[in-house]
Amino acid sequence: MFTRRRGFIGGASAAAVLTVSSPAVRAQRKADEGVTDKEIKLGHFCPYSGPGSAYGVIGKGLEAFWKSVNEAGGINGRTVRFVTRDDGANPAKSVEVTRELVEQEKVFCTFNTLGTPSNTAIHKYLNQKKIPQLYVATGASKWGNPKEFPWTMGFQPDYHTEGKIYAHHILANVKEPRIAVLMQNDDYGKDYWGGFKEGLGKNVDKVVKHVSYEQTDPTVDSQVIQLKASDANVFFNITTPKFAAQAIRAMANIGWKPAHYLNNISVSVAAVMKPAGLENGQGIITAQYLKDPTDKQWADDAEMKLWRAWISKWMPDANQADLNYVYAFAVANLMKETLTKCGDELTRANLMRQAASFQKLRLPGLLPGITVNTSATDFYPLQAVQLSRFKGDSWDLFGDVMSAESS
Repeated sequence: MFTRRRGFIGGASAAAVLTVSSPAVRAQRKADEGVTDKEIKLGHFCPYSGPGSAYGVIGKGLEAFWKSVNEAGGINGRTVRFVTRDDGANPAKSVEVTRELVEQEKVFCTFNTLGTPSNTAIHKYLNQKKIPQLYVATGASKWGNPKEFPWTMGFQPDYHTEGKIYAHHILANVKEPRIAVLMQNDDYGKDYWGGFKEGLGKNVDKVVKHVSYEQTDPTVDSQVIQLKASDANVFFNITTPKFAAQAIRAMANIGWKPAHYLNNISVSVAAVMKPAGLENGQGIITAQYLKDPTDKQWADDAEMKLWRAWISKWMPDANQADLNYVYAFAVANLMKETLTKCGDELTRANLMRQAASFQKLRLPGLLPGITVNTSATDFYPLQAVQLSRFKGDSWDLFGDVMSAESS
């Protein structure tokens, strides 16, 4: 019989390629645990509850994506079983659910598990067991270290690079900057902070106040008051969505209006900017690599039309202003392409080889000029961003696509 190898959901890739599947071919199939002739089992967790629950929509988007893949025929004739768990952004819980996924569910790999502390907690365990930890949902720079952790690969531009880009932009555009920094006190926050300091270089003394908060804190209001008292005229906001919205509101309440740089992971209009008050976010600068669904310039864009058609069918009640759904669609398409490239050699080693062999791959939802590029020594799939400024009710891109080196 014949099975079809499909491209991006919705038909965004090249034409389908017919592949022969006969009893003789099936007998030669190579597969590891988590794969049968009929199914591929993927493991996932994210915070559906707790302080990081704004990211729960990513898990829901991924779940809907794999349902749509299965309806379209699966991956080379196999359906995908997506097993997702709630870790509440608690690293201890992350370890618990990962052990369940590996030792009880016996998944083929983990995919897009979310959070820097959570993934740090399972990093060594998965590598010791030689189980792929693919397209991790965090931009920590540690996910691109194939020499020491050959079974882990990131996805989005890394926090360190993004932090350097903000520093370079501040030095080039703000006269006599006095910089205040708010940082979540964990590996995620420290990665951004490290890149930012590296970008400032000899000008690191331009940072006049640096305060942190814990993920379990109720608010960051007191930290914002401290930062204003430093008389800073620039604010680098390293916060997750809940705290980003709080910080923006708190700044408006006390009348503090510095040049404001907000990390990319908290730029969703639906999850951050609207709760913070659109009027309070005017002029904030961030770095983006995805097409924001609220940006009117993408109204007639073919990729965004593809995404809107998909989400309207598979998630009709979803808030289409939430950028996290575009993120889920993009990274899931990358995972689909990776599995498809494996053909009938669905071993964990081959999965990592295929993940490390993309060149200039376009994914629906990426900004123009940004593609996926990997190799055996490069586990950073995306390493370019474009600066954007919040204006009205959406983000407005400006400047060129750049990396830390080009900024």
